[in-house]
Amino acid sequence: MSKNLVIVESPAKAKTIEKYLGKDFTVKSSFGHIRDLAKGDGAIDIEKGYLPNYVVSPDKKKIVTELKKLAKGADMVWLASDEDREGEAISWHLSEVLGLKPSNTKRIVFHEITKTAILHAIENPRDIDQHLVNAQQARRVLDRLVGFQLSPVLWRKVKPSLSAGRVQSVAVRLIVEREKEIQAFTTSSSFKIQGQFEASNKTIIADVSKRPKSAEEANAFLESCNGAAFSVGEITIKPAKRNPAAPFTTSTLQQEASRKLGYNVSKTMMLAQRLYENGHITYMRTDSVNLSEFARNGAMDTITNEYGAAYSKPRKYSTKDNNAQEAHEAIRPTSFDVNQAGDDDGQQRLYQLIWKRAIASQMSEAQLERTTIDIVNDKNNDVFKAKGEVIKFDGFLKVYLEGTDDEDEEEDSGLLPKVTEGQNLGILDIRATQRYTRPPARFTEASLVKRLEELGIGRPSTYAPTISTVQKRGYVVKDEIEGKSREFHNLLLKNNKIIRETLSENYGADRNKMHPSDIGRVVTDFLIEHFGKVMDYGFTASVEKEFDEIAEGMKNWSEMIDGFYKPFHKNVEKTLETAERATGERKLGDDPKSGKPIIARIGRFGPMVQIGEQDDEEKPRFASLSKGQNIDSITLEEALDLFKMPRILGELEEKPVKANIGRFGPYIQHDKLFASIPKEEDVMDIELDRAIELVFAKRKADAERLIREFDEDPTTQILNGRWGPFIKSGKKNFKLPKDLEDPSKLTLEEVKHIMENQPAKGRAKAKPKATVKSKPKKAAKK
Repeated sequence: MSKNLVIVESPAKAKTIEKYLGKDFTVKSSFGHIRDLAKGDGAIDIEKGYLPNYVVSPDKKKIVTELKKLAKGADMVWLASDEDREGEAISWHLSEVLGLKPSNTKRIVFHEITKTAILHAIENPRDIDQHLVNAQQARRVLDRLVGFQLSPVLWRKVKPSLSAGRVQSVAVRLIVEREKEIQAFTTSSSFKIQGQFEASNKTIIADVSKRPKSAEEANAFLESCNGAAFSVGEITIKPAKRNPAAPFTTSTLQQEASRKLGYNVSKTMMLAQRLYENGHITYMRTDSVNLSEFARNGAMDTITNEYGAAYSKPRKYSTKDNNAQEAHEAIRPTSFDVNQAGDDDGQQRLYQLIWKRAIASQMSEAQLERTTIDIVNDKNNDVFKAKGEVIKFDGFLKVYLEGTDDEDEEEDSGLLPKVTEGQNLGILDIRATQRYTRPPARFTEASLVKRLEELGIGRPSTYAPTISTVQKRGYVVKDEIEGKSREFHNLLLKNNKIIRETLSENYGADRNKMHPSDIGRVVTDFLIEHFGKVMDYGFTASVEKEFDEIAEGMKNWSEMIDGFYKPFHKNVEKTLETAERATGERKLGDDPKSGKPIIARIGRFGPMVQIGEQDDEEKPRFASLSKGQNIDSITLEEALDLFKMPRILGELEEKPVKANIGRFGPYIQHDKLFASIPKEEDVMDIELDRAIELVFAKRKADAERLIREFDEDPTTQILNGRWGPFIKSGKKNFKLPKDLEDPSKLTLEEVKHIMENQPAKGRAKAKPKATVKSKPKKAAKK
C-alpha cells in the first residue's frame, strides 16, 4: 500500500495528477461531494444554531468505504480538491467522514494541474481553511432554508410542484422586468440621412447628424440638397490607440464563448473543466484578472518568438472588485508554447479562445489613425461627416479582438480617399431611410451573466447552475420568437429627382434569447409583492458580500443566517395566512355564443383560458395555451380558436386522427394511442401526413419498450423505462425488486404479488418546518 494517499474530486483530475507523482503516491477520486444536507425537514436544526445534518449519499458509500481503507493504510493523506470554497468544503467533508487525523492530513491547493504546480503544492501544504468551509456552508444552508420555505408557499398560492431559490428567483426577475420594458416600449421613428459622394473616381459615404421625424421633413431636406454644389470642408486627423482586454475571468469567458463560439454557459464550463483537469488551462472558476510573473514571462517569450519584440508589452492587470477571492489567477493556458489543445473540437475551440485572449493581453496596443471629413454645400448649413479608421500598427489585433453585445454599434469605415479642403465633390445620391427605435434587447445567457456580475449577484461558481436551473424549472425559455412585418419609407435623391418608395421589414424576431414563461411572470410578481427584500437586487448582493466576510473570518456564519432567517420565516407564515392566490388572471372579453367571460390565467396544469366562472351553475370550459401563446398577450380571437380543439385531421386505418392540447402539452390521438407533438411544431398547423408519422414513431417506441404482456390481463405490462424495467398496470406504475435478474420471465401471479407488496410512497408536507427531530451529524465550527 502506498505511503501517500492523494484525494481529488474527479477521476480525470486524478489521472492527470498521478502522472506527475511517483510510485509512493496513490491518487483517488471522491467523485465530487461525498455527503450533503439530508433531504426533507431533517436537514437543518434551527433551534441548535442552524446546525446542518449531513448524510453520506447512497451512491457514495462504496467510495467512502474504499477511501477509509486506503487512508487507514497511508502514512499521509493529501486533500487536493479545488481551491475555491466548494473545493474546501469537499476536503472538510472528506476529513470528517473518513475520520482523518490532523497529524497525518495535509491540504494542498494549486490553480493549474502541471508537474511544477503539483510538486510546489506538496512542498507547501496547509490546513483546511475553516473560514472558506463556513462560507460554503452558509450559502448551502441559507439556500436550503429559502428554497424549502418559499416552495410550499408557491404550491399553495400559485401552482403545485413549483420551487423557488434565493439567487435563481432574482435572476428570473431580471428577465421578467426586461420583458416588461420591451412590452411597454413605445417605438418612434426618424430618418437616417446618408450621402454617397465621388472624389477622384472613389466613393465617400457620409452621414448627417440631423434625423428628420417625418417623411415630409426628410423630403424637405432632400429638396434643399437638390442641385447643391458639395465640397470638402474641414479634415481632422487624430492618432488613436486600442488596448487589449484583460485575460478571462469565469464570467468574461462565458460571455465571449457565447458571442464567438455560440456556446451556452453550461457547455463552456463543462469544456473548461475538462481542459483544466487535463492540465491545459488554469482553474476555470475565478474572478481574478491577474497573471503570475511566470505566466507573463511565458507569454513574452511566445510573443517575441512568434511576432517579434515590437508586439510584446507585458502588463499587470488588477481586479476592480476587492472581494475577488475564488482563485489567484485569471484563466490562461498552462503553457503559452501550446496554442492547440483539447480532446475534441469543442475543447480545442475553447482552448484557442483562452490562448488568444491571454496572449493578446500581453501584447502592444494597436496604433490607429482616425480621420473625419466634413462635406459642406452651398444650399444649407447641414454638414455630412465621413469617418474612417486606419490601422497603422496592429499590435494585439494580430491575434484577437473582443466581441460585443451591442446590436446597434456601428463601425467606422476603413480607409478614406485622399482629399483636400475646398475640393469639389460629385454627388452620387442622398438617401433618407426611416429607422425605428428598438426596445432593450432580451438577455442572452452571456449578457445575463454580465448583468448578474455588475449587480454583485452570485459568484463564478454560481452563474452556470443559476441559468441552467431557471430554464429547467420552466420559468425562463429560449423559444424562437417570430417577428412581425411593418412598412418603412425610403426617399432617394438621384439625378436631381427624389424617388419615394414604401418598403417592408421584419422586426421583433429573436432566437436563442431568454424570455419569461407565464409561470415565471406570475411567480416573480407574487414574490416581489410578498417577499420584496429577498427579491431585491441590492439585498441579494449584500448577502454575497456577507459570504465573503465569512470566508475572510470577519463574520460568524450562524449569526449571519439568523439575521436573515427570523424575519424571513415570519414573512413566510404571514404570507401563507393572508396572501391571495396568484393566477395572473386577465379578462379577454365575452364568449359570443354564451355571453360568459373568457379569462386567461395560470391553472393547475399551467397557462390556460376558460369560458365562465367557477361559481356558475354550468361548469367552466378550459383550454390550454398552444406554442408561442402567453396569458399577457393572447387575444380573444386566439382564445376562441383553442376551444375548437380537438382538430380532426383525417383518418388512419378507418379511425380519426386528432390534434389536441392537454395538461402535458400538444399531442396527436389515434384510437387509444397518444403521441406528443414536438415543441417546435404548432398544434394549429400540423397536417395529417405529419400526424401519421408521429403515430407510427410512437408505435415503434412503445414496441421497443415492451418487455412482457399478459393475454389474461391486457392492462398490465412490464416495460423498459428511464430508470430501468417497471410494471405498468392501468394508470399506475410499480417498481421491480432490484435483485430481479430477468423481468421477462415473471408470471402474472408474481407481478400481482409485487404490486400488492409495493411500499407506500411518502408524501411531501406543504407547511414549512423550522426544526428537525433526527440527531444531526457533526457540522463545521462556527
